[in-house]
Amino acid sequence: MIRRAMPLRLPDLVGRAMIDPEFLADLQRRPQAVLADYELDDEERQAVERALLRLAETPTHQRASALRHALLRRVAT
Repeated sequence: MIRRAMPLRLPDLVGRAMIDPEFLADLQRRPQAVLADYELDDEERQAVERALLRLAETPTHQRASALRHALLRRVAT
């Protein structure tokens, strides 16, 4: 197994969700399993979970953008 030099963080998660629709769908189906691969603090994890709840009401083709907008403040800091 190859270990990453840097842990995966929230910007990595949002970036991948923006370009990989299968990853975003997997994140929605199995959030705890996917989030286990990311080093998130409690506030970041809660923000992702809240954003995922809102995505259920968002049209599929708009979900990546909606997730990015929901987490933009967190990613920018």
